[in-house]
Amino acid sequence: MSDSPSVKRTIVKETVDSRFLPEGSRSLRIFLPPGYNEVLSYPVVYCQDGEDFFNFGRIATQANALIAEGELEPLIIVGVDVDKKVRTAEYAPDGDRHERYVRFFAEELVPAIEQLYPVRREPEHILLAGDSLGGTVSLLIALQYPDKFGGVLSLSGAFYPSALAVLSSSDADLTGLRMYMTVGLQETEFETDKGMFDFVELNRRARKLLEIKGVKPVYIEREGTHIWGYWQKDVPDALRSFFPV
Repeated sequence: MSDSPSVKRTIVKETVDSRFLPEGSRSLRIFLPPGYNEVLSYPVVYCQDGEDFFNFGRIATQANALIAEGELEPLIIVGVDVDKKVRTAEYAPDGDRHERYVRFFAEELVPAIEQLYPVRREPEHILLAGDSLGGTVSLLIALQYPDKFGGVLSLSGAFYPSALAVLSSSDADLTGLRMYMTVGLQETEFETDKGMFDFVELNRRARKLLEIKGVKPVYIEREGTHIWGYWQKDVPDALRSFFPV
């Protein structure tokens, strides 16, 4: 895949009000595909760490090129910004803002986007994407609302013991869930704000739990570390796997 400089990206900013979040609102950035037409309908990707996904993951640039080259179904991408100071509190299942963030996401953010843009509402056309703890919260949202979200892209998911416990105990029907998981083989001793973890082992354990529950994830281990330079390379294949032409 090569970038297509002749096709300009369209990115707009939005703000969603919230009764769940203490701040009362959350900023978003929205990628609209080439040839965007309000009378059509589009699959939608919701990205945790929205600013990072757009700036470091280059998801809008890469999707724009793939769509222009006929390799990806036209789609809308919603980047959900996060204050890094409260990121763990929102994304980790034992965080003190987690429950409120999950409810904001499913009960306020998604309905707002569905009112503003012609996005499809069937689970198979909705993808949650996240890196590290963003991958974790994406899966946890899908667990809590299995009838709403049908796909999860996890880039080196931070599946700490608390998250694995939630996954293990969940009685949600996950047989229809599609997962794309990747982790770098050099992520065996990664220092986080919750301590040192072997992300390879954590992702292997998450994969096994998912398989027990009937999920058949696309699972990739390759040389790499816990950085966007590694994850960025997975974005095109991941998008194509969920939304092929």
